[in-house]
Amino acid sequence: MQEITSISALELANKIKRREISVAEVVKAQLEIIYKREPIYNSYITVMEKEALSQALIVQKRINDKELDDSPLAGVTVAVKDNICTKDTRTTCASKILRDFIPSYDATVIEKLKNAGLIIIGKTNLDEFAMGDSTRTSYFGETKNPWNIKHTPGGSSGGSASAVAAEEAHVSLGTDTGGSIRQPSAYCGLVGFKPTYGAVSRFGLVPFASSLDQIGPISRNVSDCTALLEIISGHDPKDSTTVGQKSFLYRQYLIDDIKGMKIGVPKPFFEENMEEDVRKHFIMALETFKDMGAQVEIFNFEEVKYCVQVYQVISCAEAFSNLSRYDGVKFGHRADEYANLVEVYKKSRGEGFGYEVKRRIMLGAFVLSKGNYETYYNKARKIRRLICEAYDKAFERYDIILSPETLKTAPPLTEKKSSSPKKSTSLTLNSSVNLAGLPAASIPCGKDKNGMPIGLQIVGKRLGEKDIIRAAYAFEQARPCLRPDLI
Repeated sequence: MQEITSISALELANKIKRREISVAEVVKAQLEIIYKREPIYNSYITVMEKEALSQALIVQKRINDKELDDSPLAGVTVAVKDNICTKDTRTTCASKILRDFIPSYDATVIEKLKNAGLIIIGKTNLDEFAMGDSTRTSYFGETKNPWNIKHTPGGSSGGSASAVAAEEAHVSLGTDTGGSIRQPSAYCGLVGFKPTYGAVSRFGLVPFASSLDQIGPISRNVSDCTALLEIISGHDPKDSTTVGQKSFLYRQYLIDDIKGMKIGVPKPFFEENMEEDVRKHFIMALETFKDMGAQVEIFNFEEVKYCVQVYQVISCAEAFSNLSRYDGVKFGHRADEYANLVEVYKKSRGEGFGYEVKRRIMLGAFVLSKGNYETYYNKARKIRRLICEAYDKAFERYDIILSPETLKTAPPLTEKKSSSPKKSTSLTLNSSVNLAGLPAASIPCGKDKNGMPIGLQIVGKRLGEKDIIRAAYAFEQARPCLRPDLI
């Protein structure tokens, strides 16, 4: 049982295809681990036991009939962040306002997972409506970091990262609006990939900030992450923002060779006040890339210093617009007592939304108001364009850009937000990528003095996932990541 849940997703899929193990055995072993560890980690909001066991029989027959010979992950378990719609299974966004919402359709990425023969094992915990960086704003309680249960797994995709690190799923899907795949992956010692905006369909994703949101994979190694990214990527006629390419063959870029690759390191990132261990391992990572034959150069990138402010304005404005649909009338939580329609709106939203969501709605309403639109929102859009142009200019010289994923390792669950001076600067490392719509991955690059993992961020040009995959895979071969000691 332990081997089933511990081995890589690609290795497990090959064992299933060779008839060394059945899909039903995989699912039963996975469920056993989940029920053993969930009381400790709280990675899931909904465990889909009945659905998973039923799908196991269907997938096994498809494998036996050789229908899934081309699928690299057939029979493998996958956890899905609970803001991605799953037909006939509740999708809560970790919010009271949607705690009983059951979609009537599958998101496009869910359809692709099912078509590829993956087994959806459950819906994972997150910060409410993906607004947060610790998975502590969830209506369903906080999630623990498998490396140390006294520390946060990060957020907003903390449940997706925790589930994979705790071996409660082989791979998972998260969503990334300002680092919400990459940061929890770094905190949990995993590989997390935020694709190019439009490379993966957002149809069926409950939106936070539509121009920033992106679905992406989380796994324990680069190869598994690449295989899952390949499955979920490609054009979707139901999402007008997706790219025109029908599919991508990412696995061909799993090459242990980056000789001659040009790597840029933004000077503002390198000069940030990061923890000593993070800085040490980042410098060691740069030396590793040099030893493998890459050219590393530090360059100026002053536009990035405006990223946090621009991100806050744009994301909150879009959140205000997107969350206006939750009014207690069409769907979602409705207050028990009210005198008129206006009270329905006020009480339902007041009871249904948590503090962080309300805060961002209020900020979004403020920046979009008549007197503030030009001063805040429109100005933020103009600066966003400058950030995009700065990245375009940088990628005329470099194949990829490197930075630490965060300036510190996973903080204690008891740490208050106001006591974390590195939070906003860590957001600088991540949010600029979403503002520019670029692909980026976080990969493990070491541990701090307390044994907590450290992440390295690799950023690529638009649709430049291939360069990220090459660099990440080569680095992983040179410096294999370690696994936590699980309870």
